[in-house]
Amino acid sequence: MKSLLSSRSVLWFLFLFNLVVAVVAPFVVDGAQGVVTAVGMGAVALGARIGLLRDDARRLGTGR
Repeated sequence: MKSLLSSRSVLWFLFLFNLVVAVVAPFVVDGAQGVVTAVGMGAVALGARIGLLRDDARRLGTGR
């Protein structure tokens, strides 16, 4: 499972999908539920983006 979640294509999908949902959720879902959904999906998108940045750093040889 770890190798699947660390593949670049899955990370890009997680980043883009969750970012779109985080932006759209407050307009589709009313009230606090929309805000909480946006924050949660934004956190997942941020985590996927950090994973992509770490992968890029490893490929360039500048990361750990």
